[in-house]
Amino acid sequence: MTLSKPRGEVCGIASEEEDDIIVIDSERGCNSKYIVLMDLLDGSSNIDVNVSVGTIFSIYKRISPVDTPAVISDFLQAGTEQVVAGYIIYGSSTMLVYTTGHGVHGFTYDPSLGTFYLSHENMVVPENGHTYSINEGNYLKFPAGIKKYLKFCQEIDEPNQRPYTSRYISSLVSYFHRNLITGGIYIYPSTASAPKGKLRLLYECNPMAFLIEQAGGIASDGFNRILEVKPTELHQRIAFFCGSKNMLKEVQNLIAEFSDDEPLN
Repeated sequence: MTLSKPRGEVCGIASEEEDDIIVIDSERGCNSKYIVLMDLLDGSSNIDVNVSVGTIFSIYKRISPVDTPAVISDFLQAGTEQVVAGYIIYGSSTMLVYTTGHGVHGFTYDPSLGTFYLSHENMVVPENGHTYSINEGNYLKFPAGIKKYLKFCQEIDEPNQRPYTSRYISSLVSYFHRNLITGGIYIYPSTASAPKGKLRLLYECNPMAFLIEQAGGIASDGFNRILEVKPTELHQRIAFFCGSKNMLKEVQNLIAEFSDDEPLN
């Protein structure tokens, strides 16, 4: 798909809703330096029940020559190459949270002024949390390490404030925002029916991984750092673990320990 009108500094766009990249094929577009990837409406299944939803975005510098149209390789860059990532959450208030690689900052929309103001400067995720978010309805399809971690979360351990609280409502932006502020872990593992995972690397996982690392947390596929995964296709899916540092280490240790086991029944 090609757009003929210029869009400032952007030479190309990729969206979770589009099969192919959108090239801004104009003189100004071809001379622009940046490409944008986005999930326009994360958590869309919750709109009718008034649950918080959001928009996730990621910005890279193009790698193709300036003065030419954007190409697919501009979009298939590792997450380490992001220059900006962020999300907008539409809930009881509207917030923009973003990073340029120098910490994470949150801006809250003030409808009386029609502008966003800096409300959360230098956001840092707690190293420990007491909330885990996973669709436990898929429990029978989970690998052994994930099942072990869920049992760990549910054990009574008063000194370490377990059992943890389980929260799940199918809105990545909502979980991420909660965990960023209060601590916690979000888990969307591979399953027997989705062996590569379900979330999209470019539109959801990379931008959230950039944000959580800038806030002091960890994002992985259970084994590897998300930001170091080299994309091979525009809508590539991947397992995703994201949140407080110590909680991520716990689940990754169990995954490593039981990775050669058959899934438990």
